[in-house]
Amino acid sequence: MYRRIFDIEGRLDEGMFLLGARQTGKSTLLKERFKGEIYFDLLDPDVKKGFKRNPNSLKQALWGKPPGTLVIIDEIQKVPELLDIVHTMMAEKGLWFILSGSSARKLKKSGANTLGGRAIPETFYPLVWPEVTDFQLDRAVRNGMIPRHYMVEDATKRLKGYIELYLNEEIREEGEVRELDAFERFMEVAAISDGEILNYSNIASDCGVSVKTVQSYFRILYDTLVGYEIPAYRKTVKRRVIQAPRFYYFDVGIANYLMGRHSLRRGTDDYGHAFEHFVMQEIIAYKGYNDKRDIISYWRTYDKKEVDAVIGDARVAIEIKSSEQVKNKHKAGLRAFKEEHPDCRLILVSLEAVTRMSDDIEMMNVLDFLKKLWGGEIF
Repeated sequence: MYRRIFDIEGRLDEGMFLLGARQTGKSTLLKERFKGEIYFDLLDPDVKKGFKRNPNSLKQALWGKPPGTLVIIDEIQKVPELLDIVHTMMAEKGLWFILSGSSARKLKKSGANTLGGRAIPETFYPLVWPEVTDFQLDRAVRNGMIPRHYMVEDATKRLKGYIELYLNEEIREEGEVRELDAFERFMEVAAISDGEILNYSNIASDCGVSVKTVQSYFRILYDTLVGYEIPAYRKTVKRRVIQAPRFYYFDVGIANYLMGRHSLRRGTDDYGHAFEHFVMQEIIAYKGYNDKRDIISYWRTYDKKEVDAVIGDARVAIEIKSSEQVKNKHKAGLRAFKEEHPDCRLILVSLEAVTRMSDDIEMMNVLDFLKKLWGGEIF
C-alpha cells in the first residue's frame, strides 16, 4: 500500500543491521524488496527454538551457498548467539546479511558479536510524508504514522494493542524491569514530558520510584527504539541556555494514546503539542534516511526564549506552531536566536495557508515545509 522511500538496496554493502520499532514495516519492506532470498523469521516460535537449541544449524544451512548470497534474519535480538555464526559466514564464505530487529538492548546486554564493523546500522522509521499519496495532516497528527495506525480513521484500539504488545514482549518477555506496573506508569508520565525538557526528579516523584530507576527506564525506551532524546543547543553568546535534553516518543500516536489525547481539535494546546511532535518526527526521519551529519538540537534560554529545532551549528532554526494565524509573539524565539546567530536561516512552520516571507523569517505552511524538507531544500 505504501512505497517506502528507504533505499535499502543502495545502502546494503556486505551487511546491515536494520533497526526500527515494532510495526514500522521492516519485515514488509524486506519481503517486498528481496523476494526469493534466504529468510529466517525469529518471531516464528519453531524457528526461534531451533536456533536457540543449536545456533550452529545456521552454519549448516548456509555452508554450501556461494559468496554474495544474501541472508535475512528478522528479529535478530531474539537469538543474539547467531551473530557469531553470521560473522563466520561473512568472513569465511563471503555471504551477505541483513539483520533486522526492534531492540538493540538485548544485543548490548548479551555482549553480542558486532560483526567487526561489517554490518552498518540503519534506522527504519514510521511512515513519512512522501510515502503517503493521500496524506491527511490531522490524521497523521492524531494517529501517528505507524502504517497500521495511520490507515484507519480511529486508531485508539490499535494503539492500545501496540502498547500492550510492547510491554508484554519487549519488556516482560525480556525481563527488563522487575515491576511492569511501575514501568507502565512511567510510560504515561514520560508522555507528559513528550517534547518537553527532561526533569528526572519530577518524573521520579510522579512515578514513585528513584531517579536512578527513571533514568534506567528512559534507557530502555531508547534501546528498544520507542523514544529518543533531542539535545540542547549549548553554544552561547549572551543568554544563559537550558542544557538538559528533550524527550520524544518515536511516534506521535504513541504519545497521544498515553496522554489520552484521542480527539484532537485544531486550536487547542493538545493539538499544538501533537503537531510539533509530528513535524519533529519528519525532521528526524529525513536526517536519518539521508545520512545528514547535522546534529538536531533545540534552544531554550532561562528567560524562556525558545526554538524547537536547530540544525547543525546554527545553520537553520525552525519554530513549529499549530496556529492558523501567526502572531508576533510566535516569532520571538527565532528573533532572539538570530541576535546571537545572525547568519542562521529562520523558518516558522504553521497552519497558515500561504507561505511567505516576514522580514527575515520564512513563514511556511506545514505542507510546503514537508515538500521542501523531503526535496532537500531545508538542510
